[in-house]
Amino acid sequence: MKRMKRSLVSLSALVLAAGTLTTVTFTVASTAPAYGDHCDPAEQAQNQQNRQNRQGQQDAPAENPPAQQDQQDQDQPPQDQQGQNQQGQEQQGQNQEQAPPAQDPPAENPPAQDQPAQDQQGQEQQGADVPPPAGAAVPASPTEPPAPEPDGDRQNQDQEQDQQGVQEQDQRRNQDTSRRRPTRSPSPAPTDAPPAETPAPTQSPAPGGDEEECADLGPFPEDFIDIRQVQRNVQEPRARRGGSRGVFTSRCGTNGNGHRNPDNFIVAPGVSNGAHHIHDYVGNLSTDAFSTDQSLAAAGTTCAFGDRSTYFWPVLRDRTSDANADDPDGNVGTIMRARQVSLQFRGNPASRVTAMPRFIRILTGDAKAATNGGANALAKWSCTGFTDRITTKYPLCPRGSQLVRILDFPSCWDGQNTDSANHRTHVLFPDAGGTCPSGTRAIPQLRMTLVYSTPRTPSFALDAFPEQRHNPVTDHADFANVMPERLMRFAVDCINRGRRC
Repeated sequence: MKRMKRSLVSLSALVLAAGTLTTVTFTVASTAPAYGDHCDPAEQAQNQQNRQNRQGQQDAPAENPPAQQDQQDQDQPPQDQQGQNQQGQEQQGQNQEQAPPAQDPPAENPPAQDQPAQDQQGQEQQGADVPPPAGAAVPASPTEPPAPEPDGDRQNQDQEQDQQGVQEQDQRRNQDTSRRRPTRSPSPAPTDAPPAETPAPTQSPAPGGDEEECADLGPFPEDFIDIRQVQRNVQEPRARRGGSRGVFTSRCGTNGNGHRNPDNFIVAPGVSNGAHHIHDYVGNLSTDAFSTDQSLAAAGTTCAFGDRSTYFWPVLRDRTSDANADDPDGNVGTIMRARQVSLQFRGNPASRVTAMPRFIRILTGDAKAATNGGANALAKWSCTGFTDRITTKYPLCPRGSQLVRILDFPSCWDGQNTDSANHRTHVLFPDAGGTCPSGTRAIPQLRMTLVYSTPRTPSFALDAFPEQRHNPVTDHADFANVMPERLMRFAVDCINRGRRC
């Protein structure tokens, strides 16, 4: 009879262990987020807040006196309800409101009071899936000895459960590691200020450690701002006597044909994937890493009036999507094509403009501004209905408003060169009043304005070099003039006469 009782106890332990293992496996599968969510700054912000709340709960003193705690330990449900209790605790973990782990019962409790220890084991295993934030205090393991087990079989089953949990945790860690990109060492913060009309750029914070999902990718919650919190700060210089007020617009579409590649023939000619991020192109249909003056002049175009110029900029992605998850440069998410693309050539408020030379190459902004500093940064972000407010952060637009990117190009040409070693010194920016530096002359200023429908949450980002962590201050664009000379003369005449063409 005694041997039969021992067999029944062993059988019950096996059934209980099997149920526990099944529940643990379900927990790991259900709490693992999709890879796209790892790179969603909105999710990062929520996780950070939840971790802070959970840490505050752990640091708070116990509300119940020891006598009440002992009574609660004795009131725990029997073992056949373990799966339900553990499932409820896992659901609380998903809501990030889990209370501190319960302590083990005193050693004198009978075997039926083993439930708190197993509940704590489930909480500890679930906690292994969600690492604590950097610098957070880790609760010490209880020092009280566990309650005595009915027999040696129960101890063997507990060891098997512990081993199974370690294997699942190692598998989860290896999976997360394979999804992360190499973390680059942060460079010094920008020190140089951009032009006066643009707010100073802000650098994304360095990653807080491996506990931050996609910490090496960015962007971060600090890279976003509600556009309604931005003060009105746009002041266009007024045209003076002798200035040019007209505007010529080249109509080239919104890249409906999907002309994209990770090349940049201006900065990295002849290098495939020289940009390490995807560019959207409008205008010239042949632009890639191997473009030359001759190939551009012979290609087709999406622009009206035979404008074969090439206009391109880094794409914007919806980061809530799992698309492009294996990209080696960390540019994850679904590409969002601009709803509107405006390519305006504007006048100079201080003087008349002269024609651009054909095949001149001009760029604006700095694709590496997050590490280079703000000297060449010129990111301008806004929202429709709020274009009198400019920010260097990603703007969160209210319902009914769309995101706006404004990319202003330099417009003071040295009169001789179509390019320079750094691609900047042959064309400079005018001062705040519109006057060009000595030795340069005003040419039509290109302004690209791109409008997007984006999530109203911080869940989108620019394509960027990996070490730039998708900082919005890295926004930039490129242009090569391949207008027919007759079309350029028409544009200049339109601008100088104060017309809109």
